[in-house]
This record gives sequence, C-alpha cells and structure tokens, in this order.
Amino acid sequence: MSAVTYTITLQNCAFFARHGVHDEEEFLGQRFFVDAELDVDAGDALERDSIDDTVNYGVAFTVIEEIVTGRRRYLIEALALDVAKELCRRFPSIRRAKITVRKPNAPVPGVLDYVQVSIEHFA
Repeated sequence: MSAVTYTITLQNCAFFARHGVHDEEEFLGQRFFVDAELDVDAGDALERDSIDDTVNYGVAFTVIEEIVTGRRRYLIEALALDVAKELCRRFPSIRRAKITVRKPNAPVPGVLDYVQVSIEHFA
C-alpha cells in the first residue's frame, strides 16, 4: 500500500431497472441514479501515468451498469453493496467504495424527490 491515495467519483449515473419489493416495480421498472466514490491506492499509477495502473472510470461505469440493470434486488441497500463489492473485486487498488443509490419513484404515501441509500465497503 502506498502513502498516496486519490478519489475517483462517478456522479449521477442513470439506469433503467426493475428493483423493489412491489410487483409493479418489477413490471414497470424505473430510473435509478448511482454515485460511486472510490478511494484508490495510488501505488505507482501516478508516476507511470498509465490507465492500466488505475481504476478506468469507463470500465467502472460499465460494471455499475451491469449490476444495476442485472438481476432484480428487493432492497436498494443490497444493490449498492453488490456494486461496491464488484468494483472492489475488479479493481484491487480500490480501498473504499462508497455507493449511493437514488430511487426517484419510490412507492411512498406522499411526495418526495427520491429515496437514497449510501453504503461504504472497505476492501
């Protein structure tokens, strides 16, 4: 582990998916928004100035998309944890993944902008 870390943030990634506990959520689907804050051990990535030595954020976006648009989860908390674990698995230099999932059309008996859940996973 190096003495230098840096943070890569992917903000407000939008995906259409079918998560939730209610049947209509699976049937209708909705947009979900995901933020990923990734603390990365720099190693020699910054000195080498090579995409191969860091977290490629294009690939990270694709990983998030695969998880969010994949199998249904009842809880957005479980969805966030699965995203964090997979990002840490794919990119061993990630030391902490904070994943936030927003669900604008949560079935609640009132008006709100969205429901949001954040988790932190430490690798």
